Amino acid sequence: MFILLTNDDGVNADGIMAMEKELRRFADVITFAPDREQSASSHSLTLNRPLRIVERGDNRYTCDGTPTDCIMLAVHGILKHKHPDMLISGINHGANMGEDVTYSGTVAAAIEGSTLKIPSIAVSNTDAHNIDSYRPAAEFIARFIRQYEKLKLQPGIFLNINFPIFENKRFTRYLFTSLGRRKYNDIVIEKTDPRGKRYYWIGGESTWDHIEGSDFEAVSDGYVSISPLKMNFTHLEAVEALKTIKLRF
Repeated sequence: MFILLTNDDGVNADGIMAMEKELRRFADVITFAPDREQSASSHSLTLNRPLRIVERGDNRYTCDGTPTDCIMLAVHGILKHKHPDMLISGINHGANMGEDVTYSGTVAAAIEGSTLKIPSIAVSNTDAHNIDSYRPAAEFIARFIRQYEKLKLQPGIFLNINFPIFENKRFTRYLFTSLGRRKYNDIVIEKTDPRGKRYYWIGGESTWDHIEGSDFEAVSDGYVSISPLKMNFTHLEAVEALKTIKLRF
């Protein structure tokens, strides 16, 4: 198996290092990740300046761009005609659930891989500050990949996997889930600098709606959440309903 590995936390982040080590036990791996943290970069491409690729060892590359840049440069630049069997994005430092997937650079890399017809998986770790949790998460993904064909996923579907707080020797419990819904509070924080000028942080606190079958519900209950996602945002039922409406101009 030939796997393309990336992330949005940077090429030397704990999560991608653990994932790379585990994948190299059974697969050929090319790692191509940003040279610095690119969290919340979403599906952005760098179009207003040139990008530079730096080789960081055997089949390890980095660039000064976004996760999506990395996939584009890897597939169309480094690899050219060699198509990866799978793309893994992660392991992200922190969860990517619900609406957060629209902001996530981790998920965006999986979206780009799926667009390029590569079976793709975004992987995130709720237990981000627990270094001991990354190896068991990587081992779970390795076991999961070996069984991937059982899923019989249609083209254009990619997976978003989130790990719960690590409480045992290994992750074994999982649920197939849908995206949850987050409630944002104080999303923009206003402060004043020493010169009396206002500045702003985007952040704040948030809570989750408890929706049965959601990714947040699964992770809260100690399960690995596996959500099948797709890029096509079209609401097909709405399209059919709208066709019955006559507008005048």
